[in-house]
Amino acid sequence: MEIFSNHPLKSYNTFGIEAYARNFVEVISDDELEHLFRDHQSGHKQLLILGGGSNILLTGDFDGTIVKIKTRGIEILKEDKNEVHLRVAAGEDWDGLVEFCANNGWGGLENLSGIPGQVGSSPIQNIGAYGTELKDHFVSLEAINQCTGETNHYGPEKCQFVYRDSIFKRALKDRVVITHVVFRLRKKPVFNLTYHALGQKLEQLPANEITLKKVREAVLQIRASKLPDPKIIGNAGSFFKNPVIGYSLLESLSERFPGIVFYESSGTANYKLAAGWLIEQCGWKGFRKGDAGVHKDQALVLVNYGKATGIEILDLSRKIQQSVKEKFGVNLEREVNVI
Repeated sequence: MEIFSNHPLKSYNTFGIEAYARNFVEVISDDELEHLFRDHQSGHKQLLILGGGSNILLTGDFDGTIVKIKTRGIEILKEDKNEVHLRVAAGEDWDGLVEFCANNGWGGLENLSGIPGQVGSSPIQNIGAYGTELKDHFVSLEAINQCTGETNHYGPEKCQFVYRDSIFKRALKDRVVITHVVFRLRKKPVFNLTYHALGQKLEQLPANEITLKKVREAVLQIRASKLPDPKIIGNAGSFFKNPVIGYSLLESLSERFPGIVFYESSGTANYKLAAGWLIEQCGWKGFRKGDAGVHKDQALVLVNYGKATGIEILDLSRKIQQSVKEKFGVNLEREVNVI
């Protein structure tokens, strides 16, 4: 492993924020990770694990060591006539995995097409889109404890998955590093077309002509129409979670704001409000100050038009949170991790 000093991070975060790491190292194996953790414990150095950089906002230089995960590997653990279980290394590209599964006729992840980032980051916030969440096809994961160097296995219950959240964002944050994730996929796909725009895209096709590749293609088209490409405009996708509220508050808000957009929260008696709608109603859609702004087509996405700093984007996010709280009495929680 080669450790680089004063290493630029602009190309390692999808916001395109200019920042530097005191030290930077890429790891390609679990053994290298374990070695780094032993060294980290002896030197008491600040450590940050970096996946695809698609869910972070850098607010300054990092005075420690950034570890870029570049492990690779996809293997079949178990297979029968109905299912296949895949064990996937944390450094694999998420959308590359989804494409791989669709090309092999293995269903389950196709609605999660186009989500940027790496496989190891996907369980941390239980990624989801278009009616599907990671937990729906999750079997287990392996993670190295940063203090002991031991590898532990986590099933669904231990991961404590909820909407855009898990134990790895809470009690185990900065304590373990995910190295592999195991997924359960169907050889006879059951398509989830409950998301309105996705169902509309495919409604003209006879049921026997709907395929994994066509669902994936439709999802990618919908994403491209709604979300800016971070290769063109710096962003981290949805900056805020859709707030979850109870029925009494929803009833009160519906009386005051008849057009309010909401969805039933799967498996609960609560409801999710569309954060983008709330932000738009507060007048933020298309807002720009300097190079920090809110996307013109999707108010849920904060963007860097070129030279914005992480602090400028963070300040903008706080102003948005304050205005939504004042107008609707609802707290917006960030999806993006602020570093």
